Amino acid sequence: MTHSFTNPDPENMLGYIDALPEDLAKAWQLGQELPLPAYPQIERVVIAGMGGSAIGGDLLAAYLADQLTIPVVSHRNYDLPAWAKGKNTLVICSSHSGNTEETLSSFNKAMDENCSLLVLCTGGRLQAEATAKGIPLWIFAHTGQPRTAIPYSFGLLLAFFCRLGLAKIEETEIEDAIAVMTSARTRLTASAELAANPAKRLAGQLINRNVLVVAAGELEVVARRWKTQINELAKAWACFEALPEANHNSLAGLEFPEQLFEHTSALFLRSKIDHPRNALRLTVTQQAYLTAGAGVDAIWGQGDTRLAQMWSLLQIGDYVAYYLALHYGVDPTPVEALTQLKQTLAEK
Repeated sequence: MTHSFTNPDPENMLGYIDALPEDLAKAWQLGQELPLPAYPQIERVVIAGMGGSAIGGDLLAAYLADQLTIPVVSHRNYDLPAWAKGKNTLVICSSHSGNTEETLSSFNKAMDENCSLLVLCTGGRLQAEATAKGIPLWIFAHTGQPRTAIPYSFGLLLAFFCRLGLAKIEETEIEDAIAVMTSARTRLTASAELAANPAKRLAGQLINRNVLVVAAGELEVVARRWKTQINELAKAWACFEALPEANHNSLAGLEFPEQLFEHTSALFLRSKIDHPRNALRLTVTQQAYLTAGAGVDAIWGQGDTRLAQMWSLLQIGDYVAYYLALHYGVDPTPVEALTQLKQTLAEK
């Protein structure tokens, strides 16, 4: 199914993607200013959220994987894990709208289990519940789709973890990531000519293709982001795989159906933060997909720091998904299938 619009981007999705570096800076600064609650010693953290709100927690855990000394778990479901009990468990309920039913369920369960709590949202029922019950609440202003608020769902959490003493980063890491994305935007935004715009060129190669995004280690979450952005912006099918796990199963599936691989593009997200053995695995796996008949591309992270590498890859993925939406003639902002599902569930 294709559509055509006089204005293919009436709600300015491009503007939100262009604003990723500025929004990350704003979120980090806001996270320094919001009131820090007094908590007992935290021994474990659950970040409860769905979709665009949940992935900020995934990014945080991946970015801080080399220094976190307590488990930080993303929870994309109702209620909470059975071990999430007591004040030493911190449950962070992240919901852009404040009305996500799964996250509200986790909030109520955390209250029942006497967990420590923090709520991140723009308003809605979560704000009302947190205010009524005296639960720590971090409100941020954002009017776009939840997936465009990823600088806030990540940046606020990062600032919170640093202020709580659960992590420590240098200010220069934030500055490097912002500078790298700001510089890359001149090559990636819509005004950049096709010949000089790698995101436009890659999107053109993905038309009418099955898209697989592959990454290793900490970059698995960025591959997930590519997949979900292609789903939600371009209304197109995509999936993701993570190394080294995929080398223990997925490679065995590169035989059938043979015709499928002729219409598949495998995108490998590469970075200098990759573990040396994973870097080798990525190279060998690329060759395996190429041999199977799939189209193969490698996209490399930019910048000097882990944060810049992760966010530069996330940034180009957002642009690729946006340009693929334009190629298919669909509005990249609304997600009618998801809205219809929520309405159906609300009636049950």
